[in-house]
Amino acid sequence: MADNEWLAQAEAVLFASGEPVSRSRLAQALEITEAEVEKVCQTLQKEYDARKSGIMLVALEDKYQLCSRPDYFAAVKKALDLRRNTPLSQAAFEVLAIIAYNQPVTKAFIEQVRGVDCSGVVASLCEKGLVTEKGRLELPGRPLVYGTTDDFLRCFSVTSLEDLPPLPQREEPTEEENGQQRLVSPLSAGKNAE
Repeated sequence: MADNEWLAQAEAVLFASGEPVSRSRLAQALEITEAEVEKVCQTLQKEYDARKSGIMLVALEDKYQLCSRPDYFAAVKKALDLRRNTPLSQAAFEVLAIIAYNQPVTKAFIEQVRGVDCSGVVASLCEKGLVTEKGRLELPGRPLVYGTTDDFLRCFSVTSLEDLPPLPQREEPTEEENGQQRLVSPLSAGKNAE
């Protein structure tokens, strides 16, 4: 099959989906390898960029999605009468950062780090589609664990969690801090117990 045919098929699948489509699913649909899918998607991205198209192809970890270009947000908003979501609060950004850098994590871990109840903030982030439940831990009470979503990646313009900026390095702990118990994610605690 010609490269142009693969480009057209990939574009059709991505357009029809409306959601991120995994590289493996595209490979299956186009009956090509995942490496070929990656080349096809890179070619599509370059074509959209070269002609300054109103749409663009974004990579979200191992998935791809067609989106409208941010330059044309005003026109899209006007046409679809989109209402702006309320901006994230400082608490929401803090919780989102804790989840993004430590995921999957429990609500108890988030509250341990922040020192306050985070139920409302976690629920709000789930409602906005930035965070989702990723399952339950095999610990007493089987607590829920949370992680970020593809919407999180898209909203913060990163293709994968590895693209997040590194956390600042902490200075050497003082003698007083050495005596205090450090925060440990329940997941890493469970792994150490095995």
